[in-house]
Amino acid sequence: MAMALRLAEAKALAISQTETDAWVIGSDQVVDLNGLAMGKPGDHAKALQQLQSLRGNTVRFHTAVCLAKGRATQVMNVITEVTFRDLDDATLHAYLLAETPYDCAGSAKSEGLGICLLEKVRSDDPTALIGLPLIAVCTLLRDAGFKIPGSL
Repeated sequence: MAMALRLAEAKALAISQTETDAWVIGSDQVVDLNGLAMGKPGDHAKALQQLQSLRGNTVRFHTAVCLAKGRATQVMNVITEVTFRDLDDATLHAYLLAETPYDCAGSAKSEGLGICLLEKVRSDDPTALIGLPLIAVCTLLRDAGFKIPGSL
């Protein structure tokens, strides 16, 4: 989704325009449920609503990353397809109380207990779902001329 790219770029530019000699990485994630964009819920009630709408569905997480220096940017979007289990409200509520993922797009932390809500995950970058697609970051850094493994 364009929203994830725009937010990742805005985050990176917010710093890189004042720190013009620094390379800055910005990232953001948006969930796409049949064209409906979902971000971070912010509280328990909204998180429960998100999980209720996601359960039993396959959705796309768009994890965008931006590498910026000054006003110059490079951006990439990594798509991760996630199938949520069809779980009852009591299970979703218990999960939210245990992990409070109110600052996570899709209301589930796959690196924690939220993995139990998921049935299947497909992505070219397994780190993307956590929020920072490291394969994409390495690609952007190589393209910018950084000497990292795989580019020596």
